[in-house]
Amino acid sequence: MRHAMLSAFLLAAVASGCGFNTVIDRDEDVKAAWAEVQNQYQRRADLIPNLVNTVKGAAEFERGTLEAVVEARAKVGSMQVDPSILDDPARFQQFEQAQASLSSALSRLLVVVERYPELRAVERFADLQVQLEGTENRIAVARKRFNEEVAEYNKVVLRFPSMIGARLRGKSERVPFSATTPGAETAPSVEF
Repeated sequence: MRHAMLSAFLLAAVASGCGFNTVIDRDEDVKAAWAEVQNQYQRRADLIPNLVNTVKGAAEFERGTLEAVVEARAKVGSMQVDPSILDDPARFQQFEQAQASLSSALSRLLVVVERYPELRAVERFADLQVQLEGTENRIAVARKRFNEEVAEYNKVVLRFPSMIGARLRGKSERVPFSATTPGAETAPSVEF
């Protein structure tokens, strides 16, 4: 009995010293940050049908632009996204690319809208545009917080001795969000 208690005590001491519980804490922080990212993406996805219908009803609008938005939203909606995506860099990258395509299609829609003053004057459209812009800002904040949590998690997973606890739990480094626009790392040149 004493030998079993001593073994259990030593196992607990070793497990806490190797970051076993810290890995759990950081993993849960990443999952919570990921849930917030998903929440904001869902908010955007919910706004899109109203935006598209308002645009359709208010103007004889360029069909291709609307179809691109609807298609991008459908692609995002068809993806199976659960917390396991965090441990699969290829699936995570597919998700990130689908969201980037949707962001790009929405940006094109809002640029094209500038050519339709009668549409900009529609109160419902203006309200939806403000909501969408606010949601895009929330997405940026949620992605930033997610990246911060991933950085903290990766530190625990990669540093000694906590890497021992991570390996015991089968945890490895996670991929943060990256820039979604090719060439985003280069500042644009402005010429007059």
